Amino acid sequence: MTDSAAPAPGTVPPTWLGTRVLPTTAAGYGEIRPTPKELRNRRFTLPDTVPMLPGDGFASRITSPAPADVIARSTWVPGCPVDASDLAWVRLTFRGFDGARHTGELLVNASAAGDLVTAFRDLYRARFPIEEMRITTRAELDAPPTGDGNNTGVFNCRPKAGQTSGFSQHAYGLAVDINPFQNPYVKGSLVLPELASAYLDRSDVRPGMILADGPVVRAFARNGWGWGGSWHTLKDLQHFSQDGT
Repeated sequence: MTDSAAPAPGTVPPTWLGTRVLPTTAAGYGEIRPTPKELRNRRFTLPDTVPMLPGDGFASRITSPAPADVIARSTWVPGCPVDASDLAWVRLTFRGFDGARHTGELLVNASAAGDLVTAFRDLYRARFPIEEMRITTRAELDAPPTGDGNNTGVFNCRPKAGQTSGFSQHAYGLAVDINPFQNPYVKGSLVLPELASAYLDRSDVRPGMILADGPVVRAFARNGWGWGGSWHTLKDLQHFSQDGT
């Protein structure tokens, strides 16, 4: 006899999420492994990390420049290719996989704040689900890989994926990654996050996936932002950037 009140598979985060470290490859990434069954139809929402914005619909707040305490908990350090004074703190509401209203935060280039708010307003109205939205920390940047992260974020002072030099557009606050697990980076045999291979079949449509004819691509295209899912030598399905790179 089954428990009719048991949660549907994929709707509750596994207790081990973010804790099982993968062996590191020579390239510095985690070992690519099959997607655990608990994450093959991933559709849970993690707790918000900032207070809820007032109201009952879409809302946003832009603070520019970003407060010093926000910068301090980000990946920004002297030597990043953008001055801290050129970054804005954006708080906005989004729909979770639970269908409820949530509030997240982004650290972005101030010149891109308006574009991002406009795009996420469109996603809110389209009821596109997001698992979590928060600022990446320095500790996360230096942490060993677990291959199961799914944070939607913008600023991250790091090189381009697959390279050891040359900054990513994220390091300028001019690119955003949305639901990376449902929309992985793929180049040859490399899949990032490393446990997200179940989402390589884009014909098996599940919540949170970004599709070429879907609301996420349309929302960013309205502002002229390019999608990494349209690239030819690799696919960065989570990635949108102001200059298309």
